[in-house]
Amino acid sequence: MTIRVLLADDQALLRSAFKVLVDSEPDMEVVAEAADGAQAVALARSAKADVVLMDIRMPGTDGLAATRMITEDPELSAVRIVMLTTFEVDEYVVRSLRAGASGFLGKGAEPEELLNAIRIAAAGEALLSPVATRGLIARFLAQGGGADGEEGQNAPRHSERLAALTTREREVLVLVAGGHSNDEIAERLHVSPLTVKTHVNRTMSKLGARDRAQLVVTAYESGLVRPKVE
Repeated sequence: MTIRVLLADDQALLRSAFKVLVDSEPDMEVVAEAADGAQAVALARSAKADVVLMDIRMPGTDGLAATRMITEDPELSAVRIVMLTTFEVDEYVVRSLRAGASGFLGKGAEPEELLNAIRIAAAGEALLSPVATRGLIARFLAQGGGADGEEGQNAPRHSERLAALTTREREVLVLVAGGHSNDEIAERLHVSPLTVKTHVNRTMSKLGARDRAQLVVTAYESGLVRPKVE
């Protein structure tokens, strides 16, 4: 299966560079390009994109708003979004994850990192840059998070959903939030990777999470996992 990629960035030169890179791979292709968030939302639907590489800062409708519009559209539930940012430690990155993005990648990443990120996002089974994402969320939430008190408002809702989890599912959720892969979790719990995958999928279903990135956010915002400040 060929991964259909949508590039959303207001810099034409950067889009061109990404297009050459993506189209050079036999298992993926760029199916559309957008210069702003509004175009990205429209093209995600019309071009039937699997993965959107979304710049956070764009004129008009920015990447954050576009991400929320895509993830809240039932018809686009299969679309995965990878946020592209110049500044990896950024309040907007965390808000993007909350909005439903699968992960983020710095624009200075190596070409192979970008290609792997697309494949991982398309598979929907792993969190992009788990250590970096976990550290980012931890630092941001430790500082109080968004000024709008979003975490405080979400905590009761998350806690109610956590009540539906079994003891083992909570245990798996903590390990997922720790950035561990299914294989690593299986080794720690002395079960098979397939069993872990089943627990992860059930946990995602109960918590209404699109992917592992959303599980990490929920684990922190619910208080199940506490941020560690260096």
